[in-house]
Amino acid sequence: MAIKQPDLTINISNHQSSLQIFKAAASNFISSLSGKMFTFGLGLMLLDETHSAISFGINMIISPIVGLLCLVPIGNLIDTYPHKTILTGSLTARTLALILFVASINLFTATAKLIPIVLFLIIDAISTNVNDTCYSAATHELVNAHNIQRLSSLTQSAISLSSILSPALGVGLYSLVGFSGFVILEIVATLASFGIMLTMKFHYHATNQFANSQHAPVNSHSQFAKFHSGLNYMRSRTMIKITILLSVILNFLYTAVTIGIPYILKDQLHTGNGPIGVLETGSAIGMLLGSLLLTLLPPTGQKRLFLKLIIPVLILDSQILLLGVLFMTSQSPTGYALLGSFIMGILAFALVILNITFQVYLQQTVPTKLLGRVVATLTTVNSSIMPIGTLMFTLIFQSTTHGGLVLIINGILLLGYTLLLLRPLNQAIHSEQP
Repeated sequence: MAIKQPDLTINISNHQSSLQIFKAAASNFISSLSGKMFTFGLGLMLLDETHSAISFGINMIISPIVGLLCLVPIGNLIDTYPHKTILTGSLTARTLALILFVASINLFTATAKLIPIVLFLIIDAISTNVNDTCYSAATHELVNAHNIQRLSSLTQSAISLSSILSPALGVGLYSLVGFSGFVILEIVATLASFGIMLTMKFHYHATNQFANSQHAPVNSHSQFAKFHSGLNYMRSRTMIKITILLSVILNFLYTAVTIGIPYILKDQLHTGNGPIGVLETGSAIGMLLGSLLLTLLPPTGQKRLFLKLIIPVLILDSQILLLGVLFMTSQSPTGYALLGSFIMGILAFALVILNITFQVYLQQTVPTKLLGRVVATLTTVNSSIMPIGTLMFTLIFQSTTHGGLVLIINGILLLGYTLLLLRPLNQAIHSEQP
């Protein structure tokens, strides 16, 4: 049975869309660059103060937990109220939290600093979750259907470029201005991003699905009932269910790459920190090239969707396997860095193509009034599995001297799992063709 397409009748010109895309990319670049540098500075400060191994991982623990706990209210909030109003409230709350944070952080010492840090990271995780989901749900209010791919691609390009620049800028600025300076810079960046958002035009549908939001009941029963309607919609979409089955396992096994690379190179192969940075740079460049490619290519809608999804997944699987093979061979630190960065570049290139293709597919097929709940659910499901994978693969890598073999096994498992889903995915795509 063919799916019903979302209403795309809002009249937004190509000129208006291009202007909105530029503003969205600029806002994302500013917030992503400053956010990554802030996280880096926070980790360095915690490491200096507490000498704890959790210094650079505390946000990876808090974000998924907050996402899971706030899934229902955030999904409902975004599908109930005007998106610009929600973004205004979210960014205001984050700015105030940053000001309170910088004013109070020096009142605590040593491990006690974790108190204001954890409180701020909880507010920050809620704000980030709201902002990301809100922008995804508001895509049809910012650009016309022809420019959805360009918006997603250029937004991802801005994030990728910030990933390339943030490590070097983070080290230099931390040495120059210290952690308090980092927080002040983050406040300035948040206000700049806030200001750009306020200049953006959100074109609401003529029927205005938010018109009666003030009169909607807000008790817990209605909250869950409304969210349940979003879950029922996702259950009716075979394509979404198959994608969840694929993405959950992919995210779970991919944590072996993020956890394993620094551990294998530094602790098992004794290459030092240099090759780790080179591999991260290769990954960021791959993401940037992938997103720029989709910016230049004309949108093709849902044509050849099966190939556009499955080819990146197969490339990703094979590159994880190749990365394991590389670490099992005898190389110099330079060899690991050069070959590893090339493999990571291809892996990240495939990953960003996959992500953007699926994001565009969701925007083209999910009704706007349900996008908030659908995007919030998919994001939470994918991120919630990562702490489990992080814990499991940390134990696995610490119990073996052959970390490369773990990546090889992961690549083979992912390849086999992908092949099992080929037929169901193809059938799901054909059954939902409009």
